[in-house]
Amino acid sequence: MRPLSVLLFGGTGFIGSHLAARLSERNVGIVAVTRHEAHAMHLMPLGVDIVEADLHDDAALRRLVAGKDAVINLVGILHSRRGTPYGPQFRHVHVELPRRIVAACAAGGVPRYLHMSALGAARDGPSMYQRSKADGELAAASEAAVAPTIFRPSVVFGPEDHFLNMFARLQRHLPVVPLAGARSRFQPVYVGDVADAFVHALFDAESRHRTYELGGPSIYTLAELVRLSGRYAGHPRPIIALPDALARLQAMFFELLPGTPLITRDNLDSMKVDNVVTPSKQVLTAEALDIKLTALESVAPAWLAPTGQLDELRSRARHAHAEHPHPK
Repeated sequence: MRPLSVLLFGGTGFIGSHLAARLSERNVGIVAVTRHEAHAMHLMPLGVDIVEADLHDDAALRRLVAGKDAVINLVGILHSRRGTPYGPQFRHVHVELPRRIVAACAAGGVPRYLHMSALGAARDGPSMYQRSKADGELAAASEAAVAPTIFRPSVVFGPEDHFLNMFARLQRHLPVVPLAGARSRFQPVYVGDVADAFVHALFDAESRHRTYELGGPSIYTLAELVRLSGRYAGHPRPIIALPDALARLQAMFFELLPGTPLITRDNLDSMKVDNVVTPSKQVLTAEALDIKLTALESVAPAWLAPTGQLDELRSRARHAHAEHPHPK
């Protein structure tokens, strides 16, 4: 039986790099599409074929999907200009791109499409991000000949994340952390578990036409996550929870600065809804894919802690094990 052949969009990013490694372990043939080949050099040792292409060129999409068993799309953005029901960047990336990918799949006879959405995706959601993600899910299922599998993760953490690492960096340089949305709730999920969910679904025919909500084993407020990142990084700082009005002023200020904003008003709108897995037996989760979830506390210190502190943590763990070994 020949190995599966997969086309991967977004493979050069944080989640994509982990997914490419997992797929390579399963002997899956991977073609990763990127706008700049230099951004994908770290994938080459995995045996990934790198192709430079314009993701928004329909003819190029048709050539890329030809002969593939499945297409995986991880492409997403966090910020867009404002608009109704969402801004043009969100429309371009979250809605139009998946619609055009599945159209190319249908034209080329590709039977599977695995799509990255997000927890909180809803057409009537409070943020443009959530509304665009919901329409992206509709686009993912817009071709009857292509079976979609949709994943809705909470915030994803891991060694190269832009979440825990960002708060750890801030606490190395700031005396206090003024925090918007401090009481918002999240169910962060480990990047390796997200990658495993995609791989398991790829090999599981029962996952076709299904949506999976991916959250970790614990729920935290944003303030709790910031405290953990500061503690693990060795620079815990006091947190000042900003009132909503002041938080929106802060976000407006960041939106005016050059570069990628630290937070936007739309991000605040997203936090009006708890970013947690729906508590219903009808909702499919990582458990349906036989994935054992990774606790944040079990892995985050390994990359957030300063070297000396990490050595101390390991030493304590060894002593604790010696004094209280697991019973056989």
